[in-house]
Amino acid sequence: MGFARTCSVALVGVEGVVVEVQADLEPGVAAFTLVGLPDKSLSESRDRVRAAVVNSGGEWPQKKLTVGLSPASVPKAGSGFDLAVACAVLGAAERIDPRVLADIVMIGELGLDGRVRPVRGILPAVLAAADAGYEQVVVPECAAAEASLVPGVSVLGVRSLRQLIAVLADEPVPDEEPKEQGRPDPLLAGLRMPGTGAAGMHSMGANEPDHGHDLADVVGQISARTAVEVAAAGGHHLFLEGPPGAGKTMLAERLPAILPRLSRQESLEVTAVHSVAGLLPPGRPLIDVAPYCAPHHSATMQALVGGGAGTARPGAVSLSHRGVLFLDEAPEFNSHALDALRQPLEAGHVVIARSAGVVRFPAKFLMVLAANPCPCGRFSQTGDLCECPPSAIRRYQARLSGPLLDRVDLRVEVDRVTRAQLTERGARGESTATVAERVRAARERASDRLAGTPWRTNSEIPGRELRSRWYAAVGAMDEAERNLERGVLTARGLDRVLRVAWTVADLVGHDRPDATDVALALQLRTGVPRGVPMAIGALT
Repeated sequence: MGFARTCSVALVGVEGVVVEVQADLEPGVAAFTLVGLPDKSLSESRDRVRAAVVNSGGEWPQKKLTVGLSPASVPKAGSGFDLAVACAVLGAAERIDPRVLADIVMIGELGLDGRVRPVRGILPAVLAAADAGYEQVVVPECAAAEASLVPGVSVLGVRSLRQLIAVLADEPVPDEEPKEQGRPDPLLAGLRMPGTGAAGMHSMGANEPDHGHDLADVVGQISARTAVEVAAAGGHHLFLEGPPGAGKTMLAERLPAILPRLSRQESLEVTAVHSVAGLLPPGRPLIDVAPYCAPHHSATMQALVGGGAGTARPGAVSLSHRGVLFLDEAPEFNSHALDALRQPLEAGHVVIARSAGVVRFPAKFLMVLAANPCPCGRFSQTGDLCECPPSAIRRYQARLSGPLLDRVDLRVEVDRVTRAQLTERGARGESTATVAERVRAARERASDRLAGTPWRTNSEIPGRELRSRWYAAVGAMDEAERNLERGVLTARGLDRVLRVAWTVADLVGHDRPDATDVALALQLRTGVPRGVPMAIGALT
């Protein structure tokens, strides 16, 4: 009787569980049994592994073979167990020393010819292995750079099962045929799989800074530009309302470029989500700038918050983790899908319950809503171009629920661009580089103030902590408190005004918010003019 074991990783969302892959050979009729709650793609590994071993020059054992995946109570999905199953079988057949396999984690799919193909979720799988104390990991060669992002783990990238057998058996490593120049490598197909949990979404600037969208291209819109800057500095959610062609989408597309670069921990979080979704581009394993996701307004609730048939996939809120989620034409989205955003907006993560288990995805994003003022888009307080009846306008604006808008810190009306603004020469606004530098300095002030706390931006601070530890200047909140008494602000809204005031103070360089900072925060929250300059540069 032969027995061998090695390890692999089962992913549940972006969290991994180390699975022990055991192989047992006994005398009897040749058969291959796989146990341990495998799904359909994992059950098919029996045929893939057999063909890969034979085509790699190995001899398939003609005995009763049982492969167990432990713990048996955890559902296993995907083809990433192929490599571990093949090595466990070869260890039980004594082609490889079983003692060598015991402390190695193996992740990868096998082709019928023995080539090792990449799978989704390499980074979170290696992170789970490192957390469990494992120090050696075997992954596909084209995913080795992604696995190497985890510190303290020795990564071996292999291109074929033949190479891995030679390394483990301490034999000369055979050379594989090099990839022909000018032809795509079929092994890279597993690294990027659009349409598997991210349909209708894209990520702009996820791998390098976006130099094609400059804030200086936006004509006029001083209030909206200020709101975008405040949103970036404090991580505040933003609602832009205005007629078509006023520049709402232009402003949203330029927001990621003024956000600070992600820290190392944030980069690993974002890369893990994109790896599970199959959206990592080949050759760029680490996402170190804020992602940008803009789903179409026909997106379903599952596309926004995650889910789907079978194993839950990350949705737009998770793909925009630590970045920007832009919902253009927000009233056109399904109302139930929009209301499903309320929980991740508050908690910073989304929990998806399915019959197979509960999955938790990170979802700490900056939300930007854009909407027309009415169905035709031409309604305004000063013009009479709108032909929509008042009832239609009310119904259209009511599609965004009060509880959702109450979680939005900044609400700005984007005015129609005039002919004089478009034709004026030499009157460009501040560039992205100038605003980004101011945002970076504001983030540093907030980070120094919040040192020793679990929060990094003003938008994350709970209201009770804000009111008890970080006070505004004496009398600065009087007008905001009067708005609370009149019902203009809710208690949550008052806390959000104070958060925005702290962000304005950080941008301006004040030690604590004064009456001017709070007045600007109130104007950005309610849209009612307060007699303060809207440009941040005018307040410094």
